[in-house]
Amino acid sequence: MDFTEQKIGQRFQQETKYARPSYSVRSAQKTAEPVSSHMISLPAPSLETGPNFWKVLQQRRSIRDYTVAPLALKELSNLLWATQGITEKAFSPWYRTVPSAGALHPIDTYLIVNRVEGLDPGIYFLNVSDFSLDLKNKGDFSRQIAHAALDQDMARAAAVVFVWVAVIRRSSQKYRERAYRYIYLDCGHLGQNLYLAATAMDLGCCGIAAFFDDEVNALAEVDGLKETAIYLATVGKKGS
Repeated sequence: MDFTEQKIGQRFQQETKYARPSYSVRSAQKTAEPVSSHMISLPAPSLETGPNFWKVLQQRRSIRDYTVAPLALKELSNLLWATQGITEKAFSPWYRTVPSAGALHPIDTYLIVNRVEGLDPGIYFLNVSDFSLDLKNKGDFSRQIAHAALDQDMARAAAVVFVWVAVIRRSSQKYRERAYRYIYLDCGHLGQNLYLAATAMDLGCCGIAAFFDDEVNALAEVDGLKETAIYLATVGKKGS
């Protein structure tokens, strides 16, 4: 589609991207290893009594310093359930832990796994319906994601980086151009739930909105038009 023919929502998304000046682009060494279909079932989340909710709100902070300790797979499972877990499989829609305009849930979750027990480092996709992870690319992407996030080292040091990707059509088929407003609101709901869940588990978490869009899209292997990265968040064991 010619840029001049794009509708206002599409132009907004494209014209607000961060892009590196051509003279500063560095070629990142590709460390991905081809993988066959590799699905990992996630353990059920632990929903036993935790900290007082009001205390969690009081203690929530953006934490940017992490230790080298890995996350347990159970901890990652809890974080994923808190952000996109299904709470009731009604006929239509399936209810989740976060609200979404029209219950359309246009945001997909990708993970840059740096250090999680039981998982190879790599890029994963969350299958919400069966609560499993699909390994998309195996390898160490810690430096690539940090470089894409304007060289913010917390993305390299974190145990895992959440990459939230909007599937535009999922929302625009009902809301047209106004879908872009709702997509950003929906992504904010995910981010806040991740913050609160991480705080309740005594983990560090920090959202990242500053990143080079096309570089993150390339890591997630999405086109940046029909599917595009919206928001990142780092999680890890708290540093000193």
